[in-house]
Amino acid sequence: MIDPQRSTPENLVARVRAVLPSLTPSAQIIARLILDDPATVARSTITELSAASATSEATIVRTARALGFSGYAQLRLALAAAAATNRQGPDRLVPGDLAPDDPLSDVIAKVTRAEAQALEDTAAQLSPDLLGEVVTAITTARRIDVYGVAASGLVAQDMAQKLLRIGLSAHAFTDAHLALTSAVLLRPGDVAVGVSTTGETPDVVEPLRRAGKAGAATVAITNNPRSSLAEVCGHVLISAGRETAFRPGALASRISQLLIVDYVFVGVAQRTSEVSNEALRTTRDALDHFVSDSRQRGRKAW
Repeated sequence: MIDPQRSTPENLVARVRAVLPSLTPSAQIIARLILDDPATVARSTITELSAASATSEATIVRTARALGFSGYAQLRLALAAAAATNRQGPDRLVPGDLAPDDPLSDVIAKVTRAEAQALEDTAAQLSPDLLGEVVTAITTARRIDVYGVAASGLVAQDMAQKLLRIGLSAHAFTDAHLALTSAVLLRPGDVAVGVSTTGETPDVVEPLRRAGKAGAATVAITNNPRSSLAEVCGHVLISAGRETAFRPGALASRISQLLIVDYVFVGVAQRTSEVSNEALRTTRDALDHFVSDSRQRGRKAW
């Protein structure tokens, strides 16, 4: 359970956003009330909130527990702290969604705010202890396979490329058949990482399920802590970006995943600093020489 004295406004809001897609429709009503006006919810008794949301008191208690609290009373304490700390109003909590008639000045402001909020929320809810467990698993792994499709596939490729640059055996798979082929050949001592915003992409969930059965350590990078991907993975790192009708595969979702990848990469590089620094120097020199030679060949051709 969550300690209300240590629950900051940032990680409470991030937690609500993270679980929102996986909640029942009635629980989503309560969650949106929390996001829209935490001060009012904090002042409301469970009976008053039940009447305001047209939901049952049992649903309110279940929603509080889904957010990591023992019950509604503990949630109210955290909300009161959030309301007292936050002086910027609902806009700070819920960035406005894009509308068809928004002027470009509003598009710039809303998209920028969404991206910044995604980074803040991801950082607020990430457990250093859990991140440390993932870093340890990757640092000592024989092989690291990363799975993702579409926009999340780009994140998978970025993670594999970063780890490869510091001398680790890392591979990205964006094709379902190749992903399954890779997953079933993993064994204890290997690490499988699945990247999926919703956590419900079959092309990612099934390889992670197979990798876990093969004995590999499994890691999820997802927005949804109650997703199928989270259920089959031993470690779950929660990203916080939201996608909307105008922004499927939105940068906010991808940038929050990339932030987690950077956390992992830096953590691994720290643990293996001597080896990783040498690998980075060697690969950088190779790329610099390749670019230099290519330019010289280009000049000669002219």
